[in-house]
Amino acid sequence: MRTLIPTLVLFMLASYCHGQVERDKALHFLGGNLFGLAGAGIAKQMSDGNRLWTFVGSVAGSTLIGVAKEAVDSGQRDNGWDNDDLAATVLGGVTVGVTIELFSKKNNKKRLRGSYTKRQTKRNKIDQYEEYTVLKLNGDQPPSLISLGLSPQIFQ
Repeated sequence: MRTLIPTLVLFMLASYCHGQVERDKALHFLGGNLFGLAGAGIAKQMSDGNRLWTFVGSVAGSTLIGVAKEAVDSGQRDNGWDNDDLAATVLGGVTVGVTIELFSKKNNKKRLRGSYTKRQTKRNKIDQYEEYTVLKLNGDQPPSLISLGLSPQIFQ
């Protein structure tokens, strides 16, 4: 609910701003969105889901297509290179990157470093101690020697 209301307000304000944007810039923004999405998908696959590289892939994909389009435009007599078109294309990729970042699942490693991990580590130490004392009472070898592959005959 925290993100729903600001998102709706943003869409309502953006609907009024739509009339102020040229059609060409809107098409460049859309192209940046599409190629940013493709770049993010490729980067996510290559980096095994790393969020930073996914964002970088989104911006890189939109930047590459924006530079390519402006290079084609610079060869034409009428249009030429337009930095505003390039900025609109890159902004489309940045928008996709931020959107993916906001709606993707967060990495749970930071959350697990809290009290749960401390309790679990403490419980594991208690379990290891109990296992060692049970083995010691039974006359078996300690768990550390089991992991080394040593047999009880060595100590007898």
